[in-house]
Amino acid sequence: MAEDLGTTEREIIAQRQKKAEALRALGVNPFGNGWQPVHLAADVVARYGDAPATEIAKDPGAWSIGGRVLAVRSFGKAAFLRVRDRSAELQVWVKRDRVGERAFEVFKLLDVGDIVGVEGPATRTKTGELTIEATTFTILTKALRPLPEKWHGLADVEQRYRQRYLDLVVTPGVREVFVKRARIISGIRRFLDERGYLEVETPTLHKPEEAGGAAARPFETHHNALGLDLKLRIATELHLKRLVVGGFGRVYEIGRIWRNEGIDRRHNPEFTSIEFYQAYATYDDLMRLTEELFHRLAVEVTGSAKITFDGQALDLTPPYPRVSMLEVGARVLGLSPEDALAGRGLAEALGRAAAREDVSGSAWKLEQAAKKSPGEAIALAFEIFGEPQLPKDRPTFVVDFPLATSPLSRRRDADPRLVDRFELFVAGMEMANAFSELNDPTDQRARFEAQMKAKAAGDEEAMPYDEDFVRALEHGMPPTAGEGIGIDRLTMLLADAPSIRDVILFPLLKTRE
Repeated sequence: MAEDLGTTEREIIAQRQKKAEALRALGVNPFGNGWQPVHLAADVVARYGDAPATEIAKDPGAWSIGGRVLAVRSFGKAAFLRVRDRSAELQVWVKRDRVGERAFEVFKLLDVGDIVGVEGPATRTKTGELTIEATTFTILTKALRPLPEKWHGLADVEQRYRQRYLDLVVTPGVREVFVKRARIISGIRRFLDERGYLEVETPTLHKPEEAGGAAARPFETHHNALGLDLKLRIATELHLKRLVVGGFGRVYEIGRIWRNEGIDRRHNPEFTSIEFYQAYATYDDLMRLTEELFHRLAVEVTGSAKITFDGQALDLTPPYPRVSMLEVGARVLGLSPEDALAGRGLAEALGRAAAREDVSGSAWKLEQAAKKSPGEAIALAFEIFGEPQLPKDRPTFVVDFPLATSPLSRRRDADPRLVDRFELFVAGMEMANAFSELNDPTDQRARFEAQMKAKAAGDEEAMPYDEDFVRALEHGMPPTAGEGIGIDRLTMLLADAPSIRDVILFPLLKTRE
């Protein structure tokens, strides 16, 4: 369907197309190729810093930059341009007597949004602004559509996400968010590589019996050539643990994950995670590793372990406090941990909790929890009542997970009703999930069977029975600990971005009519 353009925009496009033809008449391809800048705008800024004009004049350099024109101030025979490349913005001074008549004719066909190539020495204007004084000038790409009006930009938030290319051009700070995201990912790689981990890639298309590793509903697809119904992966866990069985003692993958779930400020159906597994380690070891990682990333990306997210000051300096899910979940229901785990008085306690005025939106969850296991009910009570009570100014490890919540975690030796697992919460968001891995194939088989019963009872997020994974465990997996961290939420935290859509370049959105 043709795009509906306003009359003014149609006229602007028509005018710019005429200018493109005029450039061709001057021998300039308005969509040319082959011109390469030698420098970046940031190189010029780094070279001169705050140096006065007298110092720059002694060594003005011969600079060559290319970039998009964001603003033009014309004075007849001269003009000042704001040009941005991938590194920075810089002022360019175009004068007819410096660039020559032909180049100035090309300049007169310029519009805001065009991409240009400029060469010339550096100077500082009377107002003190560092500037390239153009000796050569050309238009490299003619922008047929105008940029959003300078003072309003992209006011429609959804338009920002749908047209991220424009958002990057006109919205201050957006590019820096994705630069931070890239630095976070490269920082994680360095951190793990330094500790002997190997980066690998595992399948994203799974047979239905392999689509496990998390409590989530997968997306489904079909492979025509093989005649196979397949599912997009919801986690990398089970394939990575197969590699630990195969002898890769420290392994990780940074990859895309797909979960057929709701969309809100903290959830997107496709997202990026890092999962890593370490043989001969426990979840306690990974808690210390996680503290080191988050502290280091904060310092590398923001310059300090003390950051601000959504107006809340946070200190990511280790150590982080620990909170018991069992104890808090039982306490908010008015029960002792023993009674809660045993299910004594649990249904009545859930009923009382569902009647509270402050949980009207979650009352139905509490009512349904009465039909589930005590462990699942405790976890839900913690989610509704306990998570809001976690410290706001510090990351917090949540520990003491009931067995029923963790079908892939190792039972705790001291209390088999619990598992050796933690979740890291920061600023009210779950940032990491880790546990000592279950490596007993008999126990794993029984838990998969329990998951199949839950699926038969209507739980769409229950895991499938992965017989090959059990077979792998039967060959022997060393004591292992593993962890998953959401890259998108970590970027939200360190870039102070309130919505997950702000840290995904092209988030999934409903189709507009």
